[in-house]
Amino acid sequence: MLREDEIRAGDRLSGAAARGDLAEVRRLLHQELVHPDAVNRFGRTALQTMMFGSSPIALELLKQGANPNVQDATGTTPVHDAARTGFLDTLQALVEHGADVNIPDAEGSLPFHLAMRERHVPVMAYLASRTKFKLRDPGSHDPPEPEEQRVGRDPRDTPQRGTPLPPC
Repeated sequence: MLREDEIRAGDRLSGAAARGDLAEVRRLLHQELVHPDAVNRFGRTALQTMMFGSSPIALELLKQGANPNVQDATGTTPVHDAARTGFLDTLQALVEHGADVNIPDAEGSLPFHLAMRERHVPVMAYLASRTKFKLRDPGSHDPPEPEEQRVGRDPRDTPQRGTPLPPC
């Protein structure tokens, strides 16, 4: 259980990050020694609440050891947020500091999917070569299989397109 003073520190750091107040973020990290992954009263870190158009805030938090892969209750990471909002510079800073672009959220969406939904083409282009897509037959209406289930399967066991199905 978190102590009240730890939560207050998390609230102050998250608030400064959300406002885009780099001077206050630095002061809290360097002078008050607030941990960069301190959580606020809602259980979120400064990296999760920061103003995503402010890559200097992201860089400062990451340089001080913030976890770029922290997930909230819905499985959303800071990379998901940056991709959804279209902030390429913030996304690049996260990736350069170890963020994984292949973590799905609770709905199974990767950051690339969110960028695609919002039509953030530069973000899509950046993520495309870094994303591990799981492909399926484009004519199929079945959901894609997890990669680990396909490995080692004999392709002769899969019916070919146009092959009649056995009678029921």
